[in-house]
Amino acid sequence: MVTDAQVKKLRAEMTKCGRIGVAAARAGMSRNTATKYLKTDALPSEQRSPRAWRTRKDPFEDVWPEIEAELQREPGLEAKTLFDALLAKQPERYHAGQLRTLQRRVKQWRAQHGPEKELFFAQEHRPGEAAQTDFTSMKSLAITIAGQPYVHMLCHTVLPYSNWSWGTPCLSESMAALKKGIQAALVRLGRKPEFHQTDNSTAATHRLETGKRDFNEEYLEVMTHLGMKPRTIQIGKKEQNGDVEASNGAVKRYIHQQLMLRGSREFESHDEYVCWLHGAMEARNRTRGTRLERELEAMSPFTATPLPEYSEMRVRVSGGGTIRIKTNTYSVPSRLKDEWVRVRMYDDRLEIFFADTLQLTVERLLGKQRHLINYRHVVHSLLRKPGAFRRYRYREDLFPTAPYRDALHALDAAMPERKADLEYLRILEVAATTMESAVEGALVEMLAAGTLPTAEIIKDRIAPARPDVPDLVAPPIDLESYDRLLEHAVEVVV
Repeated sequence: MVTDAQVKKLRAEMTKCGRIGVAAARAGMSRNTATKYLKTDALPSEQRSPRAWRTRKDPFEDVWPEIEAELQREPGLEAKTLFDALLAKQPERYHAGQLRTLQRRVKQWRAQHGPEKELFFAQEHRPGEAAQTDFTSMKSLAITIAGQPYVHMLCHTVLPYSNWSWGTPCLSESMAALKKGIQAALVRLGRKPEFHQTDNSTAATHRLETGKRDFNEEYLEVMTHLGMKPRTIQIGKKEQNGDVEASNGAVKRYIHQQLMLRGSREFESHDEYVCWLHGAMEARNRTRGTRLERELEAMSPFTATPLPEYSEMRVRVSGGGTIRIKTNTYSVPSRLKDEWVRVRMYDDRLEIFFADTLQLTVERLLGKQRHLINYRHVVHSLLRKPGAFRRYRYREDLFPTAPYRDALHALDAAMPERKADLEYLRILEVAATTMESAVEGALVEMLAAGTLPTAEIIKDRIAPARPDVPDLVAPPIDLESYDRLLEHAVEVVV
């Protein structure tokens, strides 16, 4: 079948060379076919008439009234479901190759007699009326920092009228990330719209008993402070957040192109990546022109003082030396047991304070029901109670690297369970008080040599070499030189 594109190519080549044979060959058709199309101005699609006849008998003609009755009763029935039912009733009459025929008939019936479909109506945006914020994953861009994959998201804020946008890297759809992203966009604009719109993410909303969602208190406080009115989309109606949803894909394609232009997806540090990303987005926003100018004119100045990029809460340290934050468990130094501590929750970390003094900073866990136990916080207590090690709920966190786990397996094979546990805890104590990597290196060497690892042997292996102190002989002291110096000083004074 000859296509419209082939005929257009034929006519263009005929204009260039004037020879039918050459033009037909270049257009990919026979000389006779080329002659036929050169005699008319119509394209192939304009010459075809719809076919009003069937090439074979409709296999569903006899059972169609039954199928139609089923569709009228349950319009949501799929053609595949109806065909499977027919196949079960009359396996000798129907076969799998007839499914496509039934699907076409059902599709035609739905277009003529099916239920009304929901329509979506394009909305006219008003300058400066609202900003939309959404989170989008950046994993597909394969960005690395210091050689390690940087799996992150983008808190993406868009002005629908002008399509101006700003993005802030984050690790999760948390309240801290939402707060940081919105504020960064407003500070960059220097203006604020009347409304701020989000989807029904848990960062901004919570579920009511009725099944609907409402804004959580912290999000409402943020909106009040920033001077914007909050609004959200209906549950399951992503199209209502369509501008930022569509812009998510567009901004990622743009960043992808800029990364290819850059020639590398590797960055030395997080700060370097953020600086490059914001530079790329700023260049993209320069193309927004007059529509952005109208938005800026319609919006009021942003004068709110920046909110801290963290949420704060007060928790008590458990008897096991842990705290629980947002369903996740973290260990703290054992000296804080039973004390109340203040925790600042950033998007990527937790800062833990006691008596207004920072005690430690830990990575914030993503997800729910996870745990992060630092063996340095618990090993000293476990040495006093080694029987608790074997069934400790968070025991998996007490193996810093694979060689440590291999060391326990080797100890288990060579001695009773309780003694093996105690020896492993002693090795862990050496790692906590010296260098974890040095102990790991010693474990690797000993296991490879078939030597049973013990704390005492490891201490000897990693102990720093003592320097040789040379024997020095003190030279005799000649005090006459000082007498001569004093005599000379007296003569000068006189």
